[in-house]
Amino acid sequence: MKKLKILIGSLVLVTGLMLTGCGSTAEKSDTAKSSGSDIKAIKDRGTLKVGVKVDVPKFGYKDPKTSKVEGFEIDIAKAVAKKVLGDENKVDLQGVTAKTRGPLLDSGQVDMIAGTFTITDERKKSYNFSDPYFTDGVGIMVKKASGIQDLKGLNGKKIGVAQSATSKQAIQTEADKVGSKVTFLEFSTYPEIKAALEAGRVDAFSVDGAILNGYLDDSTVIIDQRFSPQNYGVASKKGNDELAKAINDTVNEMKKSGELDNLIKKWGIK
Repeated sequence: MKKLKILIGSLVLVTGLMLTGCGSTAEKSDTAKSSGSDIKAIKDRGTLKVGVKVDVPKFGYKDPKTSKVEGFEIDIAKAVAKKVLGDENKVDLQGVTAKTRGPLLDSGQVDMIAGTFTITDERKKSYNFSDPYFTDGVGIMVKKASGIQDLKGLNGKKIGVAQSATSKQAIQTEADKVGSKVTFLEFSTYPEIKAALEAGRVDAFSVDGAILNGYLDDSTVIIDQRFSPQNYGVASKKGNDELAKAINDTVNEMKKSGELDNLIKKWGIK
């Protein structure tokens, strides 16, 4: 009986060690799977899912006649697809706004965002950002007939801005400096802000200058001042470090080769 108890105890000990060993192997396997799995998942899928703007002429714009999405940032997305998948056409473009781009990235519905996404210290806590590929400043568009020429002229006026964009804080900071009391009305898309300006619901339309240029017409003017430099970067999810490296390598290769400057000229971006 004593020998039987010893034998059973030994079997329990061996079995426990085996299970522990299996657990360690599984944990190592999971770690290996999570490490570098971002690029593998994209290659297995065969497409790079990219969140882009579809309402920003010259950057990312969906032509209502052809339904084709084109622009400076679309070309950057294609360059990343070529880097990762060897084919610039293997991109799945999904329209995003300033409000939706973060959640879509968080949920994994897109692999990266190339959509006038300003790099900030706060945002870098949540996402990987590439080095900047474009630098701009916040601008203000008004109706020519308003006679408004600067922030002081906007005292007591209402400014239209995009939800979750950095424009609101930038303008508020500068308005405070000159003693101009302004209020804000937030919208989901840029066309909505432009329509509100035309209808007189807001007195000004504020976003990055290059974006405003896409909405300029004979009835409007962009005031000369620019505020708070905005560096655009391609964003990806924290933990997807291989993808982040591939994106950053692509951006810097495009800078070094002059391709980035050529694209800015191609799209007539000021």
